[in-house]
Amino acid sequence: MQFSKKSIFGIVILTMFASVALTLFVADSVKSNAKQTFGGAIAASEKQSSNLTQAELNKINTVLNIIESDYVHSTERQDLIDGALTGIMESLNDPHSVYMKQAAASQFNSQIEGTFSGIGAEVTMTNGLLTVVSPIKNSPAERAGVLAKDIILSVNGESLEGLTLEESVAKLRGPKGTKAKLEVRRDGVNEIIQISLIRDDIDIETVYSEVNEDGIGIITISQFALNTSERFEHELAELEKQGITGLVIDVRNNPGGVLDGVTEIAQLMLDEGKVIVQVEGKDGTRKKTYAKGGKQKSYPIAVLVNGGSASASEILAGALNESAGASIVGEQSFGKGTVQISYSNLIEDGGLIKMTVAKWLTPNGNWINETGVTPTDEVKPSDVYTVTRFTFDNAIEAGEYNSNVKSMQIMLEALGYKVDRKDGFFSEETLAVLKTFQNKQGLKVSGVLDKETATKLEALTIEHIRSPLNDVQLQKAIDIVAGKR
Repeated sequence: MQFSKKSIFGIVILTMFASVALTLFVADSVKSNAKQTFGGAIAASEKQSSNLTQAELNKINTVLNIIESDYVHSTERQDLIDGALTGIMESLNDPHSVYMKQAAASQFNSQIEGTFSGIGAEVTMTNGLLTVVSPIKNSPAERAGVLAKDIILSVNGESLEGLTLEESVAKLRGPKGTKAKLEVRRDGVNEIIQISLIRDDIDIETVYSEVNEDGIGIITISQFALNTSERFEHELAELEKQGITGLVIDVRNNPGGVLDGVTEIAQLMLDEGKVIVQVEGKDGTRKKTYAKGGKQKSYPIAVLVNGGSASASEILAGALNESAGASIVGEQSFGKGTVQISYSNLIEDGGLIKMTVAKWLTPNGNWINETGVTPTDEVKPSDVYTVTRFTFDNAIEAGEYNSNVKSMQIMLEALGYKVDRKDGFFSEETLAVLKTFQNKQGLKVSGVLDKETATKLEALTIEHIRSPLNDVQLQKAIDIVAGKR
């Protein structure tokens, strides 16, 4: 199926860039192509709603009149109306159901079209806190060390406490080249982490492929955008021309994307009649999407997932595992299993309502919401993949205890230097190892963690991380499809 980037009517989206992890149907009216897409799954959403009764209108007008006549500060009628609509949606206690004013709605639509600049992170609201689903591949957020499950507390000194998801996202976004300084809370780190990055245009290339020396094909999908299925089909065909004997599909830190994209990709690897995904509506009715015209591959397939794999990534992993016997390698995925509809062009001033109307399930009927997809082969990454980058002004000496020392110890160990501990205490043994590192790298052998040493240590660590040979999850997936369990 072909889609223009500017033609989004009738497209089903599962997650948005720098927004909330979600399953979204973009509709221009309540009675739209949604009916054709989900069938009975959203039939309840198409029922004609009753207008407000006179008593309800009187109640609202009474409150508005009291505010406008007696409230101590001046008010704008439009702000009061927008606040009322926001409150109605918030009363649903669902972070994926929101009302957006015109400005936020415009930003949201630009995200769908992929025409925005920002830090490049998929975020959601968890218990009122802005939480990272995953950094986008090759984005400023990924390069700066932002991780899945990080909680962003402030942007450029402005606290995000009490802000809505859209208001928080607006703080993260901004023109290319502008600076964003984040305060981040991370599990396992006692101190608040300071992360500085420069906003950039987000790379919309979504599919990368290669063949390793053993003839194993590796396809990385960074997100499911409008052209991802077409790109995947092309890359897979190229790999098969080279005679691959197995395939690894890497969707780690892939926050999701277009539903049509993930179903079309699954079609390529499932026998006709196999279930790809199920969507269940308010009344419990389920609609199954079946594979049509495809054929299960003769070679083994493994799907790589982690805590940043959400929505469409989870659908692909579940479909290939339950309907084609593919292995799932890595860590528990994010766990996003609900469906939203975006109602646009219904509010005259350009506002937009996005609301949860259904949930999606795996082919076997498993609902992974808030639990995620469980790997068939669990593999934890090395500590270095979750290490915190250095943030300090003054050189750090032996005897200190903080997160910078912990990062230094983890990095040194990853680079082959045997450390005595990785708890953040700068011991005499750690001092000796640091001196060895400084000597080997031609640095001043001071025994302190200064800026020059930190820069060199980070650069070598990034080089280490980028080498596929050091990626234990990828290497495990390759071994599985190569028959080397």
